[in-house]
Amino acid sequence: MAIKTRAYSVVDGKREMTIDEFKRWLKKFDDDKDGRISRDELANAIRVSNGGWFTRRKSKRIIRSVDANGSGFIDDNEIKNLAEFAEKHLN
Repeated sequence: MAIKTRAYSVVDGKREMTIDEFKRWLKKFDDDKDGRISRDELANAIRVSNGGWFTRRKSKRIIRSVDANGSGFIDDNEIKNLAEFAEKHLN
């Protein structure tokens, strides 16, 4: 998945989306509707997007990498960090 600044498209069989589209997609996994993404919620998002094995381990590593304020959650201010991490490491 690539993050871009224009409307939805598919490049080389991979969906590209804007950062706003990515935020809307990710918020679907905010089960408790607290406005933050927990490790379990992120693991579910990875699993649904065909992230394969070890989704809980991946989600823990990802949160450690993108959680700028150390809260253990991904909040609205950190979603761009998550999008950049996903694009670089998860395709």
